[in-house]
Amino acid sequence: MISAQAWADAQRLWDFLRMHHEPRPCSVAVGLGSHDLGVADTTADLYRRGMMPLVVFTGATSPTTQELMPRGEAVHYRERALQLGIPGSVVLVEPRARNTGQNITFARELLEESGVTISSVLLISKPYEERRAYATAQKLWPSVEFVCASAEKGFEEYVESIQDAYLVIDMMVGALQRLLVYPARGMMIFQEVPTEIVVAYERLCRTGFTSRLIPSGRKQG
Repeated sequence: MISAQAWADAQRLWDFLRMHHEPRPCSVAVGLGSHDLGVADTTADLYRRGMMPLVVFTGATSPTTQELMPRGEAVHYRERALQLGIPGSVVLVEPRARNTGQNITFARELLEESGVTISSVLLISKPYEERRAYATAQKLWPSVEFVCASAEKGFEEYVESIQDAYLVIDMMVGALQRLLVYPARGMMIFQEVPTEIVVAYERLCRTGFTSRLIPSGRKQG
């Protein structure tokens, strides 16, 4: 049973981890692989709205997705997007990436190899991965402008769609931890994390939402 305090803390993390960007037309969309097939749904919606002429789906598999998406996250995303009406001719697949840094690096390499000129990227992810994805992308590909996008859902609605509150909260705690420790490792740009967000994060760690923390990282004060 998740306590009212844990739900409130999770809501705080949810609100902070989203970038709250307004989608606008970009050179390309990059859909970041994950267990959430809704990323492909959001990509299809944005394509229909004329937000990009080209899509890259990036992602191999992870322990979370190897059974759900055995052919690889990017491949399953592409299949879903085609079902939703995106032409196959505008979808590129990057099937090797196993983390956010590789998502960005390998997608960039694929676009460069394809001879595509990029000035802006619509970065599509799970809602709570927006800030982490943005910080990583800004570090690894600083020459382009990034606009974050995700499913337009509130926290409780999103949890209901995933049907696993513990997974969502664990992943949000992991995403917040990376914002705290990865800048010092040169893996993303620094972003100020408000004290109240750190307090909520540390309280969730003490409650036991720790399965997505990286070793030797910051857990709690």
